[in-house]
Amino acid sequence: DIDHLNLRVQKELVEWLNWLKADIGFDGWRFDFAKGYSADVAKIYMDRSEPSFAVAEIWTSLAYGGDGKPNLNQDQHRQELVNWVDKVGGKGPATTFDFTTKGILNVAVEGELWRLRGTDGKAPGMIGWWPAKAVTFVDNHDTGSTQHMWPFPSDRVMQGYAYILTHPGTPCIFYDHFFDWGLKEEIDRLVSVRTRHGIHSESKLQIIEADADLYLAEIDGKVIVKLGPRYDVGNLIPGGFKVAAHGNDYAVW
Repeated sequence: DIDHLNLRVQKELVEWLNWLKADIGFDGWRFDFAKGYSADVAKIYMDRSEPSFAVAEIWTSLAYGGDGKPNLNQDQHRQELVNWVDKVGGKGPATTFDFTTKGILNVAVEGELWRLRGTDGKAPGMIGWWPAKAVTFVDNHDTGSTQHMWPFPSDRVMQGYAYILTHPGTPCIFYDHFFDWGLKEEIDRLVSVRTRHGIHSESKLQIIEADADLYLAEIDGKVIVKLGPRYDVGNLIPGGFKVAAHGNDYAVW
């Protein structure tokens, strides 16, 4: 165990971080298991190493109901993520992985896409509150891969990417999905749509529909994404939009 309150530990870790920056060329940090030490300590490391980007792993269980499924309201869960960024410095480069969105998406794609519209009509994860500070993802080395601790439904992974790669937040692509699962071309197509239309972390999201079998949203008035098996949605798509990417139970206009 590392005693992060020990001044010598802090001093030596800061020196190491600055060595990684100056000598090795790293310019951003990932704070692993950030629940293991206070945000005040993380702020010390941030302030004294001045990275251009930093993301924290704050992995807490969602709130579950008696049916074993996540509650619709996950405000307490995403509030914890927002609080960490606030304490470390909301105006700086600190972000957190959007575990709230990950957890809700895991369940939503299994025929419960209504979960993707919160009670306020916005996205139910951290991206609904503070998208500029939310790093979205479908799986990572802990949740998926060989550890398989909280995996995304494997047959619906591309629905997850269709969501995060068209939505606000800073999307993160999992190595395994890109290189090992044969999804490179499909993911690339979604990335190119995001890049071509200038979708960014603070893009404006308008949720058009969120039913069990259909989620439809417009981003920045430029891109429309559909998740779910419902096929006939033509009456909901404004004129002038053409399909730019599509796959199993998803499409992007």
